[in-house]
Amino acid sequence: MITMDVKFNNQLSKMTQRLKKKFDQLPKEAYQEFVKNTPVKTGNARRSTRLRNDIIEADYQYAEVLDKGRHMTTRGARGSNQAPRGMTKPTEEFVKKRTQQILQGK
Repeated sequence: MITMDVKFNNQLSKMTQRLKKKFDQLPKEAYQEFVKNTPVKTGNARRSTRLRNDIIEADYQYAEVLDKGRHMTTRGARGSNQAPRGMTKPTEEFVKKRTQQILQGK
């Protein structure tokens, strides 16, 4: 007969809770990064950006123009020199980097 005593150490549960807590904060951190990357002329774009149910909403008419970054159109240059890459791309890169940091325990 073979017997095996298997005890579960609750460390996994504690680690999972710590990870969940950090990942729960990630939308707020991403929102802050998005706003940080939003150009400022009058402040309307930053004031009109909200975090709702873990979704970043840039609610102003020229949000797509700013998010495309600095680019040429048939009417000339559009976008902002302050955010040449827009807001979404840098925020996505931040989220990927932050996710790696969280998984590494940082």
